[in-house]
Amino acid sequence: MYGQAGRRQAGDVRLVRMSQYDRIGRGTGRPAGRGGRRRSGGLCLAFFLAFLAVACMGVLLFLFYMDGQENMTMVESEIHSYAGEPEAVPVPVEDIVLVEEVEPYVPLVVIDPGHGGEDEGCSRNGITEAGINLELARRLAGKLQELGMDVVLTRQEDGVGMSLEERVKIAQDYDADIYVSIHQNACEERENATTGIETWYYGEGEESRRLARLVHMGALEKTQARDREVRQSEELYVLRESSMPSCLIETGFLSSRKEREMLCDAAYQEKLAAGMAWGIQHYFYPKTMYLTFDDGPSEENTGQILDILKEKGVKATFFVVGENVRKHPDMARRIVEEGHTIGIHCNRHVYDEIYKSVDSYLEDFQAAYDAVYEVTGVEVKLFRFPGGSINAYNKEVAGDIIEEMTNRGYVYFDWNGSLEDAVKKTTPEQLLRNARESTLGRKKIVMLAHDIQSNTARCLEALIDQFPEYKMEPLTPEVDPIQF
Repeated sequence: MYGQAGRRQAGDVRLVRMSQYDRIGRGTGRPAGRGGRRRSGGLCLAFFLAFLAVACMGVLLFLFYMDGQENMTMVESEIHSYAGEPEAVPVPVEDIVLVEEVEPYVPLVVIDPGHGGEDEGCSRNGITEAGINLELARRLAGKLQELGMDVVLTRQEDGVGMSLEERVKIAQDYDADIYVSIHQNACEERENATTGIETWYYGEGEESRRLARLVHMGALEKTQARDREVRQSEELYVLRESSMPSCLIETGFLSSRKEREMLCDAAYQEKLAAGMAWGIQHYFYPKTMYLTFDDGPSEENTGQILDILKEKGVKATFFVVGENVRKHPDMARRIVEEGHTIGIHCNRHVYDEIYKSVDSYLEDFQAAYDAVYEVTGVEVKLFRFPGGSINAYNKEVAGDIIEEMTNRGYVYFDWNGSLEDAVKKTTPEQLLRNARESTLGRKKIVMLAHDIQSNTARCLEALIDQFPEYKMEPLTPEVDPIQF
Protein backbone atom coordinates (compact mmCIF):
# COMPACT_ATOMS: atom_id res chain seq x y z
CA MET A 1 0.00 0.00 0.00
CA TYR A 2 1.12 3.54 -0.71
CA GLY A 3 1.39 6.39 1.79
CA GLN A 4 -0.61 5.02 4.70
CA ALA A 5 1.68 5.53 7.68
CA GLY A 6 0.18 8.08 10.03
CA ARG A 7 -2.54 9.44 7.79
CA ARG A 8 -3.81 12.77 9.11
CA GLN A 9 -7.54 13.22 9.37
CA ALA A 10 -9.50 16.43 9.00
CA GLY A 11 -9.49 18.38 12.22
CA ASP A 12 -6.76 16.33 13.91
CA VAL A 13 -5.34 18.40 16.76
CA ARG A 14 -1.76 18.44 17.98
CA LEU A 15 -1.20 19.84 21.49
CA VAL A 16 1.89 22.02 21.74
CA ARG A 17 3.45 22.92 25.12
CA MET A 18 4.34 26.61 25.29
CA SER A 19 5.71 28.84 28.00
CA GLN A 20 5.46 32.56 28.49
CA TYR A 21 8.90 32.87 26.94
CA ASP A 22 7.64 31.10 23.79
CA ARG A 23 4.90 33.67 23.38
CA ILE A 24 6.71 36.88 24.26
CA GLY A 25 10.10 38.03 23.04
CA ARG A 26 11.17 34.70 21.57
CA GLY A 27 14.16 34.96 19.29
CA THR A 28 14.58 38.71 19.71
CA GLY A 29 18.26 38.54 20.72
CA ARG A 30 20.84 40.07 18.40
CA PRO A 31 22.96 37.86 16.16
CA ALA A 32 25.55 35.89 18.11
CA GLY A 33 28.37 36.94 15.80
CA ARG A 34 28.02 40.60 16.68
CA GLY A 35 28.06 39.98 20.43
CA GLY A 36 31.01 37.58 20.13
CA ARG A 37 33.15 40.10 18.30
CA ARG A 38 32.44 42.83 20.86
CA ARG A 39 33.29 40.48 23.72
CA SER A 40 36.69 39.71 22.17
CA GLY A 41 37.47 43.42 21.85
CA GLY A 42 36.56 44.01 25.52
CA LEU A 43 38.86 41.27 26.76
CA CYS A 44 41.81 42.57 24.75
CA LEU A 45 41.30 46.03 26.16
CA ALA A 46 41.17 44.69 29.69
CA PHE A 47 44.40 42.69 29.28
CA PHE A 48 46.14 45.65 27.67
CA LEU A 49 45.24 47.90 30.60
CA ALA A 50 46.47 45.27 33.00
CA PHE A 51 49.79 44.91 31.14
CA LEU A 52 50.31 48.69 31.04
CA ALA A 53 49.65 48.92 34.73
CA VAL A 54 52.29 46.23 35.47
CA ALA A 55 54.93 47.93 33.28
CA CYS A 56 54.45 51.42 34.64
CA MET A 57 53.44 50.86 38.19
CA GLY A 58 54.83 47.55 39.35
CA VAL A 59 54.42 48.55 42.93
CA LEU A 60 50.66 48.80 42.46
CA LEU A 61 50.36 45.59 40.36
CA PHE A 62 48.11 43.76 42.76
CA LEU A 63 45.70 46.64 43.13
CA PHE A 64 45.51 47.30 39.40
CA TYR A 65 45.09 43.57 38.72
CA MET A 66 42.08 43.38 41.01
CA ASP A 67 40.66 46.52 39.51
CA GLY A 68 41.14 45.15 35.96
CA GLN A 69 39.37 41.93 36.82
CA GLU A 70 36.47 43.87 38.20
CA ASN A 71 36.24 46.03 35.09
CA MET A 72 36.43 42.97 32.83
CA THR A 73 33.57 41.32 34.68
CA MET A 74 31.43 44.41 34.16
CA VAL A 75 32.29 44.48 30.45
CA GLU A 76 31.43 40.80 30.05
CA SER A 77 28.15 41.33 31.84
CA GLU A 78 27.27 44.11 29.40
CA ILE A 79 28.31 41.99 26.42
CA HIS A 80 26.14 39.10 27.56
CA SER A 81 23.20 41.46 27.86
CA TYR A 82 23.82 42.95 24.42
CA ALA A 83 24.18 39.55 22.78
CA GLY A 84 20.66 38.69 23.83
CA GLU A 85 21.54 35.45 25.65
CA PRO A 86 18.53 34.75 27.90
CA GLU A 87 19.01 33.79 31.45
CA ALA A 88 17.62 30.44 32.49
CA VAL A 89 14.51 31.46 34.35
CA PRO A 90 12.23 28.74 35.66
CA VAL A 91 8.77 28.92 34.08
CA PRO A 92 5.93 28.64 36.58
CA VAL A 93 3.49 25.84 35.81
CA GLU A 94 0.59 28.30 35.62
CA ASP A 95 2.35 30.13 32.73
CA ILE A 96 2.42 27.00 30.53
CA VAL A 97 -0.44 26.75 28.08
CA LEU A 98 -1.52 24.13 25.53
CA VAL A 99 -2.09 25.49 22.03
CA GLU A 100 -4.23 23.53 19.57
CA GLU A 101 -2.69 23.20 16.11
CA VAL A 102 -5.15 21.75 13.60
CA GLU A 103 -3.39 19.43 11.19
CA PRO A 104 -4.11 20.12 7.49
CA TYR A 105 -6.40 17.58 5.88
CA VAL A 106 -4.69 15.06 3.60
CA PRO A 107 -6.97 13.50 0.95
CA LEU A 108 -6.81 9.72 0.55
CA VAL A 109 -7.25 8.35 -2.97
CA VAL A 110 -7.81 4.67 -3.72
CA ILE A 111 -6.60 3.76 -7.22
CA ASP A 112 -7.83 0.48 -8.63
CA PRO A 113 -5.81 -0.98 -11.53
CA GLY A 114 -8.53 -3.08 -13.13
CA HIS A 115 -8.20 -6.85 -13.61
CA GLY A 116 -5.00 -8.70 -12.59
CA GLY A 117 -3.90 -12.26 -11.84
CA GLU A 118 -5.57 -14.76 -14.14
CA ASP A 119 -7.92 -12.02 -15.34
CA GLU A 120 -5.85 -10.16 -17.94
CA GLY A 121 -8.76 -8.09 -19.21
CA CYS A 122 -8.60 -7.36 -22.92
CA SER A 123 -5.32 -8.08 -24.69
CA ARG A 124 -3.70 -7.77 -28.09
CA ASN A 125 -0.32 -9.02 -29.32
CA GLY A 126 0.87 -9.87 -25.81
CA ILE A 127 -0.17 -6.48 -24.39
CA THR A 128 -2.60 -6.97 -21.52
CA GLU A 129 -5.06 -4.54 -20.06
CA ALA A 130 -4.09 -5.60 -16.53
CA GLY A 131 -0.45 -4.68 -17.16
CA ILE A 132 -1.22 -1.27 -18.69
CA ASN A 133 -3.67 -0.49 -15.89
CA LEU A 134 -1.08 -1.24 -13.20
CA GLU A 135 1.63 0.84 -14.85
CA LEU A 136 -0.72 3.83 -15.17
CA ALA A 137 -1.87 3.38 -11.55
CA ARG A 138 1.72 3.42 -10.29
CA ARG A 139 2.54 6.56 -12.23
CA LEU A 140 -0.65 8.26 -11.04
CA ALA A 141 0.06 7.28 -7.43
CA GLY A 142 3.51 8.86 -7.61
CA LYS A 143 2.15 12.13 -8.96
CA LEU A 144 -0.57 12.32 -6.32
CA GLN A 145 1.96 11.70 -3.56
CA GLU A 146 4.07 14.54 -4.95
CA LEU A 147 0.95 16.70 -4.54
CA GLY A 148 0.77 15.71 -0.86
CA MET A 149 -2.01 13.14 -1.03
CA ASP A 150 -2.19 9.68 0.51
CA VAL A 151 -2.67 6.86 -1.99
CA VAL A 152 -3.73 3.22 -1.78
CA LEU A 153 -3.44 0.80 -4.70
CA THR A 154 -5.85 -2.12 -4.61
CA ARG A 155 -3.10 -4.24 -6.13
CA GLN A 156 0.61 -3.62 -6.69
CA GLU A 157 1.61 -6.68 -8.71
CA ASP A 158 0.46 -7.88 -12.10
CA GLY A 159 0.03 -11.44 -10.89
CA VAL A 160 -2.38 -10.50 -8.12
CA GLY A 161 -6.06 -10.96 -8.78
CA MET A 162 -9.03 -9.95 -6.69
CA SER A 163 -12.78 -9.81 -6.88
CA LEU A 164 -14.82 -6.69 -7.46
CA GLU A 165 -16.11 -7.00 -3.89
CA GLU A 166 -12.54 -7.01 -2.54
CA ARG A 167 -11.66 -3.89 -4.49
CA VAL A 168 -14.62 -1.96 -3.11
CA LYS A 169 -13.93 -3.26 0.41
CA ILE A 170 -10.41 -1.82 0.33
CA ALA A 171 -11.79 1.63 -0.47
CA GLN A 172 -14.41 1.31 2.26
CA ASP A 173 -11.97 -0.01 4.88
CA TYR A 174 -9.56 2.86 4.27
CA ASP A 175 -12.41 5.37 4.35
CA ALA A 176 -11.16 6.75 1.05
CA ASP A 177 -12.17 10.21 -0.12
CA ILE A 178 -12.43 9.11 -3.74
CA TYR A 179 -12.09 5.90 -5.76
CA VAL A 180 -10.61 5.87 -9.28
CA SER A 181 -10.61 2.69 -11.37
CA ILE A 182 -8.31 2.48 -14.42
CA HIS A 183 -9.18 0.30 -17.43
CA GLN A 184 -8.59 -0.09 -21.16
CA ASN A 185 -11.07 -0.64 -23.94
CA ALA A 186 -11.25 -2.93 -26.97
CA CYS A 187 -13.55 -3.68 -29.88
CA GLU A 188 -14.65 -7.19 -30.73
CA GLU A 189 -12.55 -7.21 -33.88
CA ARG A 190 -8.91 -8.16 -33.46
CA GLU A 191 -7.87 -4.87 -35.02
CA ASN A 192 -10.06 -1.79 -35.22
CA ALA A 193 -9.42 1.91 -35.82
CA THR A 194 -11.66 3.06 -32.93
CA THR A 195 -9.74 5.16 -30.39
CA GLY A 196 -10.36 7.53 -27.50
CA ILE A 197 -10.94 8.02 -23.79
CA GLU A 198 -14.26 7.56 -22.02
CA THR A 199 -15.01 7.95 -18.32
CA TRP A 200 -17.89 6.53 -16.30
CA TYR A 201 -19.71 7.46 -13.12
CA TYR A 202 -22.70 6.02 -11.29
CA GLY A 203 -26.04 7.53 -10.32
CA GLU A 204 -27.25 11.07 -9.97
CA GLY A 205 -24.64 12.20 -7.44
CA GLU A 206 -23.06 15.47 -8.52
CA GLU A 207 -19.72 14.71 -6.83
CA SER A 208 -19.06 11.49 -8.76
CA ARG A 209 -20.06 13.23 -11.97
CA ARG A 210 -17.74 16.13 -11.22
CA LEU A 211 -14.86 13.78 -10.39
CA ALA A 212 -15.41 11.88 -13.65
CA ARG A 213 -15.48 15.10 -15.67
CA LEU A 214 -12.26 16.36 -14.08
CA VAL A 215 -10.32 13.12 -14.55
CA HIS A 216 -11.63 12.89 -18.12
CA MET A 217 -10.84 16.53 -18.89
CA GLY A 218 -7.30 16.26 -17.55
CA ALA A 219 -6.53 13.09 -19.51
CA LEU A 220 -7.85 14.60 -22.74
CA GLU A 221 -6.01 17.88 -22.24
CA LYS A 222 -2.64 16.19 -21.69
CA THR A 223 -2.93 13.57 -24.45
CA GLN A 224 -5.17 15.24 -27.06
CA ALA A 225 -6.87 11.85 -27.43
CA ARG A 226 -10.30 11.49 -28.99
CA ASP A 227 -13.12 12.45 -26.61
CA ARG A 228 -15.58 9.60 -26.14
CA GLU A 229 -17.36 11.61 -23.45
CA VAL A 230 -18.27 11.16 -19.80
CA ARG A 231 -21.04 8.61 -19.37
CA GLN A 232 -23.39 7.44 -16.67
CA SER A 233 -23.64 3.73 -15.82
CA GLU A 234 -25.96 1.81 -13.55
CA GLU A 235 -24.15 -1.48 -14.14
CA LEU A 236 -20.48 -1.07 -13.14
CA TYR A 237 -20.22 -2.80 -9.76
CA VAL A 238 -17.22 -0.93 -8.35
CA LEU A 239 -18.95 2.40 -8.97
CA ARG A 240 -22.40 1.32 -7.84
CA GLU A 241 -21.20 -0.17 -4.57
CA SER A 242 -18.66 2.51 -3.57
CA SER A 243 -19.92 4.91 -0.93
CA MET A 244 -17.46 7.67 -1.87
CA PRO A 245 -17.30 9.71 -5.11
CA SER A 246 -15.91 7.38 -7.78
CA CYS A 247 -15.22 7.07 -11.48
CA LEU A 248 -13.86 4.55 -13.97
CA ILE A 249 -11.68 5.75 -16.83
CA GLU A 250 -10.93 3.75 -19.97
CA THR A 251 -7.79 5.41 -21.29
CA GLY A 252 -7.66 3.86 -24.76
CA PHE A 253 -8.34 0.96 -27.13
CA LEU A 254 -5.94 -1.97 -27.23
CA SER A 255 -7.70 -3.08 -30.42
CA SER A 256 -6.26 -0.02 -32.18
CA ARG A 257 -2.66 -0.64 -33.23
CA LYS A 258 -1.82 3.07 -33.06
CA GLU A 259 -3.36 3.63 -29.63
CA ARG A 260 -1.96 0.34 -28.31
CA GLU A 261 1.54 1.49 -29.16
CA MET A 262 0.95 4.82 -27.43
CA LEU A 263 -0.42 3.13 -24.30
CA CYS A 264 2.81 1.10 -24.05
CA ASP A 265 4.96 4.22 -24.41
CA ALA A 266 6.36 5.59 -21.12
CA ALA A 267 6.06 9.23 -22.23
CA TYR A 268 2.40 8.79 -23.17
CA GLN A 269 1.73 7.00 -19.88
CA GLU A 270 3.24 10.00 -18.10
CA LYS A 271 0.86 12.31 -19.95
CA LEU A 272 -2.13 10.20 -18.98
CA ALA A 273 -1.05 10.06 -15.34
CA ALA A 274 -0.38 13.81 -15.26
CA GLY A 275 -3.81 14.52 -16.72
CA MET A 276 -5.61 12.30 -14.24
CA ALA A 277 -3.60 13.83 -11.38
CA TRP A 278 -4.57 17.31 -12.56
CA GLY A 279 -8.23 16.33 -12.42
CA ILE A 280 -7.94 14.82 -8.94
CA GLN A 281 -6.03 17.84 -7.66
CA HIS A 282 -8.75 20.21 -8.86
CA TYR A 283 -11.41 17.97 -7.39
CA PHE A 284 -9.96 18.55 -3.92
CA TYR A 285 -8.59 22.06 -4.50
CA PRO A 286 -10.86 23.82 -7.01
CA LYS A 287 -10.50 27.32 -8.35
CA THR A 288 -13.34 29.80 -7.76
CA MET A 289 -15.92 31.18 -10.15
CA TYR A 290 -18.61 33.73 -9.35
CA LEU A 291 -21.55 33.49 -11.75
CA THR A 292 -23.20 36.90 -12.11
CA PHE A 293 -26.37 37.82 -13.99
CA ASP A 294 -27.23 41.39 -15.01
CA ASP A 295 -30.38 43.22 -16.16
CA GLY A 296 -33.05 41.00 -14.60
CA PRO A 297 -35.16 39.74 -13.18
CA SER A 298 -37.31 38.47 -16.03
CA GLU A 299 -40.24 36.15 -15.53
CA GLU A 300 -39.27 33.31 -17.84
CA ASN A 301 -35.48 33.37 -18.15
CA THR A 302 -34.66 34.17 -14.52
CA GLY A 303 -37.03 31.42 -13.42
CA GLN A 304 -35.30 28.88 -15.66
CA ILE A 305 -31.90 30.00 -14.42
CA LEU A 306 -32.96 29.68 -10.79
CA ASP A 307 -34.34 26.19 -11.47
CA ILE A 308 -31.00 25.07 -12.94
CA LEU A 309 -28.96 26.65 -10.17
CA LYS A 310 -31.11 24.91 -7.58
CA GLU A 311 -30.76 21.55 -9.32
CA LYS A 312 -26.98 21.98 -9.52
CA GLY A 313 -26.60 23.25 -5.98
CA VAL A 314 -24.96 26.46 -7.20
CA LYS A 315 -25.33 29.93 -5.69
CA ALA A 316 -24.92 32.99 -7.92
CA THR A 317 -25.18 36.78 -7.87
CA PHE A 318 -27.91 38.84 -9.56
CA PHE A 319 -27.30 42.53 -10.31
CA VAL A 320 -30.86 43.66 -10.82
CA VAL A 321 -32.63 46.56 -12.53
CA GLY A 322 -35.04 48.41 -10.24
CA GLU A 323 -37.83 48.64 -12.83
CA ASN A 324 -37.66 44.88 -13.38
CA VAL A 325 -37.76 44.22 -9.65
CA ARG A 326 -41.04 46.12 -9.46
CA LYS A 327 -42.39 44.24 -12.51
CA HIS A 328 -41.41 40.81 -11.17
CA PRO A 329 -41.30 41.05 -7.36
CA ASP A 330 -41.88 37.32 -6.87
CA MET A 331 -38.78 36.54 -8.90
CA ALA A 332 -36.70 39.04 -6.92
CA ARG A 333 -37.89 37.48 -3.67
CA ARG A 334 -37.08 34.01 -4.99
CA ILE A 335 -33.50 35.09 -5.74
CA VAL A 336 -33.05 36.03 -2.09
CA GLU A 337 -35.01 33.12 -0.61
CA GLU A 338 -32.92 30.57 -2.49
CA GLY A 339 -29.66 31.91 -1.06
CA HIS A 340 -28.31 33.95 -3.95
CA THR A 341 -26.72 37.39 -3.61
CA ILE A 342 -28.70 40.35 -4.92
CA GLY A 343 -26.98 43.56 -5.98
CA ILE A 344 -27.85 46.78 -7.80
CA HIS A 345 -27.24 47.30 -11.50
CA CYS A 346 -29.38 50.39 -12.08
CA ASN A 347 -32.98 51.54 -11.98
CA ARG A 348 -33.46 52.41 -15.67
CA HIS A 349 -30.91 51.02 -18.12
CA VAL A 350 -30.44 54.30 -20.01
CA TYR A 351 -26.77 55.26 -20.14
CA ASP A 352 -27.21 58.92 -21.11
CA GLU A 353 -29.48 59.54 -18.13
CA ILE A 354 -27.50 57.51 -15.58
CA TYR A 355 -24.10 59.05 -16.39
CA LYS A 356 -25.23 62.62 -16.98
CA SER A 357 -23.70 63.59 -13.63
CA VAL A 358 -22.74 62.17 -10.26
CA ASP A 359 -26.08 63.25 -8.85
CA SER A 360 -28.02 61.58 -11.66
CA TYR A 361 -26.18 58.33 -11.02
CA LEU A 362 -26.84 58.50 -7.29
CA GLU A 363 -30.51 59.26 -7.91
CA ASP A 364 -30.88 56.26 -10.21
CA PHE A 365 -29.01 54.00 -7.77
CA GLN A 366 -31.23 55.09 -4.87
CA ALA A 367 -34.38 54.31 -6.83
CA ALA A 368 -33.11 50.78 -7.55
CA TYR A 369 -31.96 50.35 -3.94
CA ASP A 370 -35.41 51.34 -2.67
CA ALA A 371 -37.09 48.87 -5.04
CA VAL A 372 -34.95 45.97 -3.82
CA TYR A 373 -35.41 46.88 -0.17
CA GLU A 374 -39.18 47.28 -0.46
CA VAL A 375 -39.59 43.94 -2.28
CA THR A 376 -37.00 41.76 -0.53
CA GLY A 377 -35.99 43.57 2.66
CA VAL A 378 -32.32 43.30 1.68
CA GLU A 379 -30.02 46.27 2.34
CA VAL A 380 -27.80 45.91 -0.72
CA LYS A 381 -24.04 46.43 -0.45
CA LEU A 382 -22.85 45.30 -3.90
CA PHE A 383 -23.40 46.98 -7.25
CA ARG A 384 -22.24 46.83 -10.86
CA PHE A 385 -21.99 49.79 -13.18
CA PRO A 386 -24.08 49.53 -16.36
CA GLY A 387 -21.45 48.93 -19.03
CA GLY A 388 -18.76 48.36 -16.39
CA SER A 389 -16.88 50.87 -14.27
CA ILE A 390 -15.03 52.18 -17.33
CA ASN A 391 -17.09 52.77 -20.47
CA ALA A 392 -17.69 55.33 -23.19
CA TYR A 393 -20.55 56.98 -21.29
CA ASN A 394 -19.02 57.60 -17.85
CA LYS A 395 -15.50 58.86 -18.58
CA GLU A 396 -16.25 62.28 -17.14
CA VAL A 397 -17.87 61.12 -13.91
CA ALA A 398 -16.64 57.59 -13.19
CA GLY A 399 -13.94 58.59 -10.71
CA ASP A 400 -16.23 60.84 -8.69
CA ILE A 401 -19.00 58.22 -8.64
CA ILE A 402 -16.62 55.54 -7.41
CA GLU A 403 -15.29 57.81 -4.68
CA GLU A 404 -18.78 58.73 -3.49
CA MET A 405 -20.12 55.17 -3.57
CA THR A 406 -17.05 53.85 -1.75
CA ASN A 407 -17.44 56.50 0.94
CA ARG A 408 -21.04 55.33 1.39
CA GLY A 409 -19.85 51.75 2.00
CA TYR A 410 -20.76 50.13 -1.31
CA VAL A 411 -18.55 47.72 -3.28
CA TYR A 412 -18.62 47.45 -7.07
CA PHE A 413 -17.70 44.43 -9.18
CA ASP A 414 -16.65 44.33 -12.80
CA TRP A 415 -15.80 40.99 -14.46
CA ASN A 416 -12.90 39.06 -15.98
CA GLY A 417 -14.89 36.41 -17.86
CA SER A 418 -17.94 36.75 -20.08
CA LEU A 419 -20.47 34.78 -22.09
CA GLU A 420 -20.85 37.86 -24.32
CA ASP A 421 -24.53 37.02 -24.35
CA ALA A 422 -25.64 40.61 -24.86
CA VAL A 423 -24.41 40.39 -28.46
CA LYS A 424 -27.13 39.82 -31.05
CA LYS A 425 -27.51 36.54 -32.97
CA THR A 426 -25.63 34.29 -30.57
CA THR A 427 -26.10 30.57 -30.03
CA PRO A 428 -25.78 28.55 -26.80
CA GLU A 429 -22.73 26.82 -28.27
CA GLN A 430 -21.04 30.14 -28.98
CA LEU A 431 -21.77 31.39 -25.47
CA LEU A 432 -20.07 28.29 -24.02
CA ARG A 433 -17.01 28.88 -26.19
CA ASN A 434 -16.90 32.53 -25.16
CA ALA A 435 -17.00 31.58 -21.49
CA ARG A 436 -14.22 29.00 -21.79
CA GLU A 437 -11.97 31.23 -23.87
CA SER A 438 -12.36 34.21 -21.55
CA THR A 439 -11.31 32.43 -18.35
CA LEU A 440 -7.70 31.86 -19.47
CA GLY A 441 -7.30 29.33 -16.64
CA ARG A 442 -7.34 32.01 -13.94
CA LYS A 443 -7.85 30.95 -10.33
CA LYS A 444 -10.62 33.47 -9.71
CA ILE A 445 -13.27 34.34 -12.27
CA VAL A 446 -16.19 36.75 -12.06
CA MET A 447 -18.30 35.56 -15.00
CA LEU A 448 -20.65 38.05 -16.67
CA ALA A 449 -24.00 36.83 -18.01
CA HIS A 450 -27.49 38.27 -18.46
CA ASP A 451 -30.65 36.62 -17.18
CA ILE A 452 -32.86 38.39 -19.69
CA GLN A 453 -31.27 36.39 -22.55
CA SER A 454 -32.97 33.12 -23.48
CA ASN A 455 -29.77 31.51 -24.81
CA THR A 456 -28.12 32.10 -21.45
CA ALA A 457 -30.79 30.02 -19.74
CA ARG A 458 -30.49 27.34 -22.45
CA CYS A 459 -26.74 26.91 -22.00
CA LEU A 460 -26.46 27.36 -18.22
CA GLU A 461 -26.44 23.67 -17.28
CA ALA A 462 -23.74 22.96 -19.87
CA LEU A 463 -21.85 26.04 -18.67
CA ILE A 464 -21.69 24.73 -15.10
CA ASP A 465 -20.68 21.27 -16.33
CA GLN A 466 -18.00 22.85 -18.51
CA PHE A 467 -16.13 24.16 -15.46
CA PRO A 468 -15.76 21.25 -13.00
CA GLU A 469 -12.39 22.67 -11.93
CA TYR A 470 -14.18 25.69 -10.46
CA LYS A 471 -16.25 25.93 -7.32
CA MET A 472 -19.21 28.24 -7.94
CA GLU A 473 -19.78 30.81 -5.19
CA PRO A 474 -21.94 33.93 -4.69
CA LEU A 475 -20.28 37.31 -4.31
CA THR A 476 -20.18 38.92 -0.85
CA PRO A 477 -18.74 42.20 0.48
CA GLU A 478 -15.79 40.16 1.80
CA VAL A 479 -14.72 38.98 -1.67
CA ASP A 480 -11.80 40.92 -3.11
CA PRO A 481 -13.50 42.64 -6.08
CA ILE A 482 -12.52 42.38 -9.72
CA GLN A 483 -12.42 45.96 -10.99
CA PHE A 484 -11.31 47.47 -14.30
